[in-house]
Amino acid sequence: MKHLFFVAVLPLLASGCAATLPPDVIASGELPANDADVRPVAYTSPVAGYTDRRAVDPKPWRDQNDAQAPKGGAS
Repeated sequence: MKHLFFVAVLPLLASGCAATLPPDVIASGELPANDADVRPVAYTSPVAGYTDRRAVDPKPWRDQNDAQAPKGGAS
């Protein structure tokens, strides 16, 4: 039991003693002087493409089938 405890605690103690350094990347004050060509943002309504689709009663299936059937004398 004691060995298991030391195996679990030793990495925690070792990581507490590790030194942490700040990142090497530092932001510079040299920003580009010209503005990028960016299109201005325009407002679009979230319901702009909405079309009302209400439930309707089904049409007779035979009429629908006849309308879909190929025209001509299929033998």
